[in-house]
Amino acid sequence: MIAANPFPELLRAFFQEWLAEQRSASIHTIKSYRDTWRLLLRFVAEQNGAGVARITLADISASEVRAFLTHAEHGRKGTIGTRNCRLAAIRSFFSFVADKDPEYVAQCAEVLAIPLKRKPSAAPCYLDPGEVEAILAQPDRSTIEGMRDHVLLSLLYNSGARIQEALDLCPKAIRFEAPYCVRLYGKGRKERICPLWPETVTLLKKLLERQPRTPDERIFVNRYCEPLGASGVRYKLAAYVAAAAKTTPTLRSKHVTPHSFRHATAVHLVAAGVDITVIRSWLGHVSLDTTNHYAQANLETKRKALERVGVPTAGSRPGRWKRDADLLAWLDTL
Repeated sequence: MIAANPFPELLRAFFQEWLAEQRSASIHTIKSYRDTWRLLLRFVAEQNGAGVARITLADISASEVRAFLTHAEHGRKGTIGTRNCRLAAIRSFFSFVADKDPEYVAQCAEVLAIPLKRKPSAAPCYLDPGEVEAILAQPDRSTIEGMRDHVLLSLLYNSGARIQEALDLCPKAIRFEAPYCVRLYGKGRKERICPLWPETVTLLKKLLERQPRTPDERIFVNRYCEPLGASGVRYKLAAYVAAAAKTTPTLRSKHVTPHSFRHATAVHLVAAGVDITVIRSWLGHVSLDTTNHYAQANLETKRKALERVGVPTAGSRPGRWKRDADLLAWLDTL
């Protein structure tokens, strides 16, 4: 009698019992983990020359996982960050299996020992105020789609929202009376309130007048009145940036994404002298270290700091350590 393959049941229990019920993971986390396992199972099946239905837990060894991660990074042209996200999803499953079925502890330990890959820490790409204005001027606001795009990009810059936070926005989350603000739901289901400029609120009002939505319906929708997706926004934004680059050449060397508006908000708040802890709350960062990253990115702030220091003059008195020969002679004897 052939023993039943426990792997499918373990994977179902991982998603249904562990992630959804016990951990109460967000739908975004579940979908991200799902996509990782889809790719992994197809990769292992191709490597083994058999179908996905024949895969056992023993087939997903540490060596297979490392090969998959290499494929995800180089074969699929993914980033190191994406590679690490894939590994996090795989680790989470094997951690669950180690507690669920001690028979596989040794295999789980080998997979859990696979390290995350370090990546260079580059300064975030952000937009200067003139570049933001050039991009915002591109959508044709005489059309409903152009108005929607202009309002969405303006909201991203005003609030520093992540793209999905903005796309999930419903009218009930906006305060249309002074003091104007928006309630955003970010990573980890954390809620925060961000102030809005009167101009942004006016834009939102005009969009809702032209395309009414109920309090619980998403504001930003496509031509079929379905919720707009992040990939669609990236596609449209690329076209706007290309058009804006004709009059603003500095945009040609920048990789602009919806997240670039969030970076721009942070850097411009730093330049305006806003306290770093306020910016942390504004952007919804868990760690202040993340917010401090923007304090290092603003070249204009650094230039002004350098001007305050001033250039040393040629006739300035040298430091005492250079003039005190006896002290230097004493140090040489140590």
